[in-house]
Amino acid sequence: MTVGELLDQLAVTLVGPHVPPARADARDVIASLLDKPRFWPSGNRALELDGVTEAAIRAAAARLMQGMPMQYAVGNAAFRHLTLAVDARVLIPRPETEVLVDLALMVSGGVGTIADICTGSGCIALALAAEGSYDRVIGTDLSADALEVARGNLLAIPEERRALVEFRQGDLLAPLQGERVRTIVSNPPYISPAEAGALPAAVRDWEPHLALFSDDDGMAAIRALVHGAPDVLQPGGVLLMEVDSTRARLVRDVLEGDPHYRGVEIRLDLTGRERFVVARRKES
Repeated sequence: MTVGELLDQLAVTLVGPHVPPARADARDVIASLLDKPRFWPSGNRALELDGVTEAAIRAAAARLMQGMPMQYAVGNAAFRHLTLAVDARVLIPRPETEVLVDLALMVSGGVGTIADICTGSGCIALALAAEGSYDRVIGTDLSADALEVARGNLLAIPEERRALVEFRQGDLLAPLQGERVRTIVSNPPYISPAEAGALPAAVRDWEPHLALFSDDDGMAAIRALVHGAPDVLQPGGVLLMEVDSTRARLVRDVLEGDPHYRGVEIRLDLTGRERFVVARRKES
């Protein structure tokens, strides 16, 4: 079967509860499984596919028809300049988190030791290791399953940068006990369990709840980070978090109410929403 024949077939059959325009998704599934640019299938319709490849593409399309998010269906997600393996053990990396990496590089100067808390797939830690000039990059996560994915994704960054990255298991800052780091960056769970019903089914039904939800109206993990980070940050070090846009000002207030911080700021995401909060640990 050719690429074009399979593309046409999937464009007809690829319908499901969460599937947008079928031809675009058929194209994206084929491109991803062949490790080609997004629009490559449309320009290479005559290419013959072997049976194994065709079967893999059809299997991914079947998963998509069940409502599985595209990234899980094909097994990978793009994040900045990286292509990372993802599955239901980790959150799907999102565009706003790419902005978090930009902010982390800016506030840290890309140097020293930086810790990524709730690392998940490792997307933040690995992007920082690839793009910065850090001495060390430490990623922590409570989930052993997530860390297995993150360690596998080390192969996505240049070989000479891999030795700088260390993944540790534990709750939030616990794996950093005894450390002093220049920067802490985190995309922690920040959705209230009471808000689960309002989430898209593709998120609520497929992505790991451990990485999505936090008690105390979505603030438990954030409060723990705010109050625990001063024990880990160097004097003058920076805490940077991605937060729910509806709670950014509450997070700011929590930071401003903690005597260990100064220079608390809210930063915007690509859509102009208040998505990130940054604070600096006082020097004394």
